[in-house]
Amino acid sequence: MNFDFDPETEEMRAMVVAFARRDLGGDGTYRTREEFRRRWQLAGKQGLVGTTVPAADGGSGLDAVAAAGLMEALGHGSPDTGFAFSVAAHLFAACMPIVEFGTGEQRQRWLPALASGERIAAHAITEPEAGSDALNLRTRAVRDGDAYVLDGDKCFTTNAPVADVFVVQAATAPGAGFFGLTTFLIEAGTPGLTVGPRYDKLGLRGSPTADVHLEGCRVPAANVLGAEGAGAGIFSSSMKWERTCLFAVYLGAMRRVLESTVTHVQEREQFGSPIGGFQAVGHRVVDMTLRLESARLVLYKAASGLAAGSDDEVAPALAKLAVSEAAVQLGLDAVQLRGALGILGGEAETLLRDALPSRIFSGTNEIQRNNVARALGLGGRRAPRRR
Repeated sequence: MNFDFDPETEEMRAMVVAFARRDLGGDGTYRTREEFRRRWQLAGKQGLVGTTVPAADGGSGLDAVAAAGLMEALGHGSPDTGFAFSVAAHLFAACMPIVEFGTGEQRQRWLPALASGERIAAHAITEPEAGSDALNLRTRAVRDGDAYVLDGDKCFTTNAPVADVFVVQAATAPGAGFFGLTTFLIEAGTPGLTVGPRYDKLGLRGSPTADVHLEGCRVPAANVLGAEGAGAGIFSSSMKWERTCLFAVYLGAMRRVLESTVTHVQEREQFGSPIGGFQAVGHRVVDMTLRLESARLVLYKAASGLAAGSDDEVAPALAKLAVSEAAVQLGLDAVQLRGALGILGGEAETLLRDALPSRIFSGTNEIQRNNVARALGLGGRRAPRRR
């Protein structure tokens, strides 16, 4: 085991932190689509939006460990966790399915522009009546000659207001379960595809999110990703990337807030001495550090398995659980240690708001626990004991 990055990756991480501090500041509010795209293109020039896309397809060709390292650096350097979340969602939930399942023509058509920052991708699967129950989609895709006609509604779609291409999951065989879903690549502006107004969210405000409506949307059969009926497998694969590498953004954000919290308790004085010297405060900071370092180890273990080609779905689920729960608690602790200042605008309350959604997206934490329990052989009926 090696717990250190190689020198090249460390150099890239330092460059990402410096870039994020210089160019990605702000509170995550964007007045125009153009303003968001300007920042996106800057991230593209740094190679961040195409980190794991192969070099032959215009990306950097990095593995999951290095990619997680760069996402962690992005979260560490930028106070706008929402923007970092959008970058990671584009890369791991939308680009990687094209990398892993796209035809040569699809890869050539989409990946170079997506990896460079010229274009933005969104993955649309969640529906008003199908969140955790992802195999029970109501969006339908019906074959009509050399095309499919899609009808349905998607919600909570990250990057929808700014996306150039949508990776859309729809049911081609309703009721067929795992083999009933199919994945489509749909270009923005396709007749029948419309995007609703941008959400006003509790957290991750720098990540533009909206509903996607499909009504008689005609998609060429050549835009099917993988094969008909392969949608659930494609989604599962993308979630392994997302539950591992995307959550590295939160590791960086936690590190940034922990560092500022240490500075705060060293400088803030009460009763004639810095509050960091009080045992209750010191122990809370130690617990924050423990949560961060423990979650980090779990995540990089999952990233190492992903880089090695492992099919294990338990490690990504555990990484998602560990990081999201640690981020929420670290945010609460950071607010508490700042006292009244903690409930004003600043890093602590922002981390807490940004961390709360992490227990819901990419599969709720309850679903992750179900998945891990099932992998451990729990949850099924116990065989009757023989007398």
